[in-house]
Amino acid sequence: MCRKILRIHSPCRFRSPELIRGRENLSDMKKLILLIFLFQLSISQKLNAQDSVPAPGEKGERREFIIANFHTESGVTLPQARIVYGTYGHLNAAKDNVVLLPSHYMADFHGYEWLIGKDLALDPSKLFLVATELFGNGRSSSPSNTPEPYHGPRFPVTTIRDNVEAVHRLLTEDLKVTHLRAIVGFSMGAEQAFQWAVRYPDFADRIVATSGTAKNYPHGVVRLEGQIAALTADAAFQNGDYTAPPTKGLEAFATVWTAWLFSQEWWRRELWREGAPPGTTFEKVLHDFRTDFIPGADANDLILQMRTWERHDIGTTPGTAFGGNVELALRSIKVPLLYMPSETDLYFPVGDARYEAGFIQEVTLTPIPSLWGHTAGAASNPADGKFLNEKIGAFLGTAPAGR
Repeated sequence: MCRKILRIHSPCRFRSPELIRGRENLSDMKKLILLIFLFQLSISQKLNAQDSVPAPGEKGERREFIIANFHTESGVTLPQARIVYGTYGHLNAAKDNVVLLPSHYMADFHGYEWLIGKDLALDPSKLFLVATELFGNGRSSSPSNTPEPYHGPRFPVTTIRDNVEAVHRLLTEDLKVTHLRAIVGFSMGAEQAFQWAVRYPDFADRIVATSGTAKNYPHGVVRLEGQIAALTADAAFQNGDYTAPPTKGLEAFATVWTAWLFSQEWWRRELWREGAPPGTTFEKVLHDFRTDFIPGADANDLILQMRTWERHDIGTTPGTAFGGNVELALRSIKVPLLYMPSETDLYFPVGDARYEAGFIQEVTLTPIPSLWGHTAGAASNPADGKFLNEKIGAFLGTAPAGR
């Protein structure tokens, strides 16, 4: 077995509030957080002081891959499973310049554009980037867009492993790609990255996981169950067979989710306040989160992805000797892994990441020194974006000259 290498970079203090705060007004801040969960992070264009010249393919090209008779872990076979994905850049002749970017909660393929650009960690003029969308996001196969007998609440619970298996088929069958330069994942994308590391240990040269762990621990299940309970308590939900959106349930869900999104200190310092219009109140901020959190999201889709999140555990990977032991699964990871938890994440506490890192053979543990909670792992503000791009670029060997 390889000698375990554990490198820990942990700044002794947070950045100053001036660095942590963005220069966005309140509407921009609201838009930014919505984009984190719609994952169209236009803030990526502001991560560097200098302007970045758009590279070929930088905006991404939408594609689809269809799998007939897709067998899920739940035992249900979907007659047709659709994966929506986006590509940036061009696949070279050797097919050895590919980086996979698996999506996160309710994401579309634009969710990693904070990393993509000539002056950022992933340059699409050199790399071919494949950004996939999870089952249940409303575009890939989901409760909202699948016909009976699997429409709405009858759609099978799909796991992180189901998503990894589908994307493995996409890469090998559709794109004819059999090896990756790297996998970079945020949140549920990080969950997928860990699953790739144990299911296909030689498929990628390097892995980056931000704001996500190798297992969803019981406290995470309790959080998600609370959010599901808030949504489904609305009588209009009708056990998932609603005829109109269960608005009260969606607002309750959004309120509970918002409470976990940022750190307590982010709220105490009122970091939403700087640049806000005069007279903006906390009550107005909370109202906006509650009533317009993920516009247009379908309730069954939201629940499906929470169920996917709940069941994540690399220790239960079939066909292995792990026997449900996440520590054994972590010890099996042999690819170099950059592990970047947010210091203030309430979804995936930094303590869970430190625990897991202790079992990984070759890991660089680099906490993100931020007050922005879970969202720090997706560059929700310029300071965190700069930090992520520098660390990820250096780890992958893709950082621009002079960085």
